[in-house]
Amino acid sequence: MTKKIDVNIKLDNLIDLLGVNDKNISLLADLLDVNIFSNHSELVVESDDPAKIESVKKIINVLVELVNNNVAFNERDLIYIYHLLGKESVEEVISLFLSRKEIIKSFSGKPIFPKTFNQKKYIDAIESNTLTFGIGPAGTGKTYLAVLMAIKYLKANKVRRIILTRPAVEAGEKLGFLPGDLKEKVDPYLRPLYDAIYEVLGAKESLELLEKQIIEVAPLAFMRGRTLDSAFVILDEAQNTTVNQMKLFLTRLGFGSKMIVTGDITQIDLPSYQSSGLIKAKKILNNIHSVNIINFDRTDVVRHPLVQNIIERFEND
Repeated sequence: MTKKIDVNIKLDNLIDLLGVNDKNISLLADLLDVNIFSNHSELVVESDDPAKIESVKKIINVLVELVNNNVAFNERDLIYIYHLLGKESVEEVISLFLSRKEIIKSFSGKPIFPKTFNQKKYIDAIESNTLTFGIGPAGTGKTYLAVLMAIKYLKANKVRRIILTRPAVEAGEKLGFLPGDLKEKVDPYLRPLYDAIYEVLGAKESLELLEKQIIEVAPLAFMRGRTLDSAFVILDEAQNTTVNQMKLFLTRLGFGSKMIVTGDITQIDLPSYQSSGLIKAKKILNNIHSVNIINFDRTDVVRHPLVQNIIERFEND
């Protein structure tokens, strides 16, 4: 079966739709297992399955609208659009991309946007709530977006400092076996947090703020006994907190602060006899004012497309 799809787009913009060397339509052809050929203002789709041809048509309609509105998209966006159109309308998918607000610019000046519906909900939740949980698989942007929002709030003088913490390293015997001073022992476990900071602020400003402790990166054990006022506080890898550690962290909340808790409850490294504080918090804090819980899934993964497939295989094995 062959179907021709008219492409309502200026010839000058055709490469934005098709991609360099037609890489976009080649990706679509692989995703849907069809043959697609470009012929100037037409696309020719070959398949024995009418549903697949209709899917190509829907995706092309979305992409044409994005190109006509000067909205850039990449390989990851195209794959997300493909998955999203399985449960959302063409109009809703277009709306997501056209209504995206810039979160912040990277150090190189590149604008950074939420890439999925759940990422957009997550950003909105952070802005609207005192405590936000981002729960879901690796690669969904939970920590990265939280750090971007923290820097945005710091630059806007909405908070006086940023505090980033993880429970990955215990202050005790395991830490003692590692070489170096305390900072050298802890830093490798907190590297993902540093990476996001450097991307937005650059190395020089990041180091200056870290030295002044305007941005503080520390293991969770260092939170004991503190009250965190006028701070943007992020707890990463929260699935590896015990219930007592989670309670300790959440009760550090001070006036004028925001707290973000991120984690993946499918990757808990605690001993079997200990319960995860993240699971407990998700259960008991889901109906409290100014607390919001955003659940990500594998369609929100914004790393290499292969990561989605890996997550799916592990979930379904």
